[in-house]
Amino acid sequence: MEKLVSSSVKEMTKKLPITYFTLLALLINSMSLSAQSLPGANGKEYIIGDIKVTGITSYNENTVITFTGLQKGERIFLPGDKISKVIKKLWDLELFSDINFYITDVEGEVANLEINIQEVPELNEVRIEGIKKRKSEGLIKDNGLTKGAKVTENLTTTTRNFITNKYRKDGYLNTKVVINTISVKDTVASNKVNMVVRIDKGDRVKVDKINIEGNEQLSNAKVRRAMKNTKRKKPLRFWKRSKYIKADYDEDKDNIITKYKEKGYRDARITSDSLIVEDDNSISLNLNIEEGNKYYFGNITFLGNSVYTDRQLARQLVIKKGDVYNGVLLEKQIADNTKPDANDLTNLYQNNGYLFSSIDAVETKVYNDTLDFEIRIREGKLTYFDHITVTGNDKTNDHVIYRTLRTKPGQRYSKDLVVRTVRELGQLGFFDPEQLEPQFQNANPQAGTIDINYPVVEKGSSQIELQGGFGGGGFVGTLGLAFSNFSIRNIFNKESYSPLPMGDGQTLRVRAQASSFFQTYSLSFIEPWLGGKRPYQLSTSFSHTIQFLFNNRNRRPDRDSKFLITGGSIGIAKRLNWPDNYFTLSQAISVRHYNLKNYNTRLFTFGNGSSNDLSYTIGINRNNTTVNPIFPTGGSEFNIVAKLSVPYSLFDGVDYSELAERRAILDQEINDPNTNPITRQEKQTEIGKIDQERFKWLEYYKLKFDGTWYTSLINIGTKPLVLRTKAEYGFLGAYNNDRGNIPFERFFLGGDGLGATSLDGREVIALRGYPNQSITPQSRTNNQDFDADGATIYNKYSLELRYPITLKPAASIYMLGFLEGGASYDSFKRFNPFQLNRSAGVGLRIFMPAFGLLGIDFGYGLDPIPGENEPHGWKTHFIIGQQF
Repeated sequence: MEKLVSSSVKEMTKKLPITYFTLLALLINSMSLSAQSLPGANGKEYIIGDIKVTGITSYNENTVITFTGLQKGERIFLPGDKISKVIKKLWDLELFSDINFYITDVEGEVANLEINIQEVPELNEVRIEGIKKRKSEGLIKDNGLTKGAKVTENLTTTTRNFITNKYRKDGYLNTKVVINTISVKDTVASNKVNMVVRIDKGDRVKVDKINIEGNEQLSNAKVRRAMKNTKRKKPLRFWKRSKYIKADYDEDKDNIITKYKEKGYRDARITSDSLIVEDDNSISLNLNIEEGNKYYFGNITFLGNSVYTDRQLARQLVIKKGDVYNGVLLEKQIADNTKPDANDLTNLYQNNGYLFSSIDAVETKVYNDTLDFEIRIREGKLTYFDHITVTGNDKTNDHVIYRTLRTKPGQRYSKDLVVRTVRELGQLGFFDPEQLEPQFQNANPQAGTIDINYPVVEKGSSQIELQGGFGGGGFVGTLGLAFSNFSIRNIFNKESYSPLPMGDGQTLRVRAQASSFFQTYSLSFIEPWLGGKRPYQLSTSFSHTIQFLFNNRNRRPDRDSKFLITGGSIGIAKRLNWPDNYFTLSQAISVRHYNLKNYNTRLFTFGNGSSNDLSYTIGINRNNTTVNPIFPTGGSEFNIVAKLSVPYSLFDGVDYSELAERRAILDQEINDPNTNPITRQEKQTEIGKIDQERFKWLEYYKLKFDGTWYTSLINIGTKPLVLRTKAEYGFLGAYNNDRGNIPFERFFLGGDGLGATSLDGREVIALRGYPNQSITPQSRTNNQDFDADGATIYNKYSLELRYPITLKPAASIYMLGFLEGGASYDSFKRFNPFQLNRSAGVGLRIFMPAFGLLGIDFGYGLDPIPGENEPHGWKTHFIIGQQF
């Protein structure tokens, strides 16, 4: 048997680029050396006899022979061009590690051939060492290291390079990757190997020094601050660690030039930069900067504009002749790609129908230190929306979505309306706001039309509210169900239950809250579009509370002393177009009945009796926060609310000044130490009768304001660090000073905000770092215990830094740090908006569609509460189903 292609040739072909001419030369050279004794050594023509395939291969012999194109009986030159092409064809498959052709026998003109091939081994299993299992799984997937994959040299090389480059991009410049393959000793799977990938990332390389030369107009510190990603090592800087990542460094070099352009240095450039290795874990960066001259804006002219005058465009541009040149500002005033609702020239046109307009700033003249510009405008044809579609909604009915859309067929195109539509779809709460991305389709500049599709990804909108905490003398628990995409019209339709009738955008809430001393049950329903056609929101609610008198001495409720509260409300809210269309006007009428049975406290001096509350509430809300209601990154929200009762003292015929005078005398006599206990009790009973008369129908007015601002400060990685700033105020007053402030509807400040509107109409205002309702005016009762009377005035301020960990539909998670302060008062005489109980701390929030908002806060009270002399210290708050 004579070998047509030797192993040595095969090894050479693996190391050299395999081309036809290289392979042919090697084959001829090999056969001229080893086949001299055969009749076919000089390229004689033969007839192919039998063809055999030997070696290790999982392929059928006939399949291999068919692929080669060689056929029994075929005339062929040995050696010759045909064999060379067959070998190249087999090698190009990258399925074999060894290929040999043999002449096994020659009889006359007939030559029998043998093809000996060794198939590339298959991957049996892979193990990655040196990193965590979770990250290993990602690398296995990214490199296609699945069972059965062909373990070629190319696979091994690309895997090694991929892993090395991946970690080097993350700052691990000394990453080493070693890949070994081990044959599987198995008679069944004899051509399989296990792969072991050993990764040694080493330490992340840090930047020791950043040396800057050539800068005169900007200090070293300002240049380094322009480098947002690449920072020097500093022990106290924890929010931005020092690390060298080439892509970030290249971006920072652009940031330096951008900073110079903002200061007027149009020609600034980095002439050279170098990286110096200090040791295995640190490097130094050297940059040479050529600043150039400082420039100013000269004449700015507009060309091609017919829709807007030069004066209108100049006012929008806000750049004037003589201003210091700022290339970054000029680009943003033309088209700010970082803000979809930016106040720039492009949006000026696109918000008024000119979708296909284009605007370019062209530098036309440079003289001395001045630059002239032309703003060249191609306005294009006025564009209209043609087809508006929504896809992806399986549960939510089409009409619920389409009534929310600000863009309508036949309407003039407006980018602002598209942005506003995305925002309002996200704030419905039915869809994942992070995946709301409008799709523009069938743009036709000639016809002036465009289609737009809003693909939505639905998420769970119903929630289970589970809330718990300690406050007011015991554990307070809440269980509630909120169906935020409910359909009441299908409530009797059995087929619509899956598990409940959904899809019409209505909200149904059922809630129960209880502790050892009170129970509250409530039911509410909201129809966001009255009749399904008009943007009038109808809301109704009903609640019932049973409260027992709490004994501060034995810390137990008195079941014989009850306070029953039953009430309901109906309200309507309407979106406004003035002052702008972010405003909503809401109005409501509510009624509440208070029934006291043997319930004597300082606030409620009539232990047996009742009070009634008929009130009208009017509120103005403005909300232009960004798309995601769980984690807003911009915008603001303001609320102004007034709650007014009927001014009964104007027409009920009661002389309240006389009652007030009589009550003051009784109070004085009760506090007189010479008054005997029996007389004191009689006078207290008389005060109770007077107060029953005063508060039979409640008379009051209540004013509240709160404002919240969201500001994206910087991006850490790809995620924004957001500052939430909030201020809120509340005031409870009386129309008639002789009648006085009512004992209901008061403010109780402090704690986790548990039971925000419950019991005697009180509002519980959260202030982390302190016990529940502890920052409240208190008075000493006859048993010498302190008892919170509630406040008629409060103010609170809050700063909160938020950073998202993930904003995926299954769970949105963000961490936060906060500073806040607040105070409450029982009269304006004591009001001081700057004398606050302050606190600071950190927390975590998790929003899951099924359970709402979950979280924990660790707050430190920086000031003492009533009855303490030292700062209150640490307090842990668990948040379930509510939000600060």
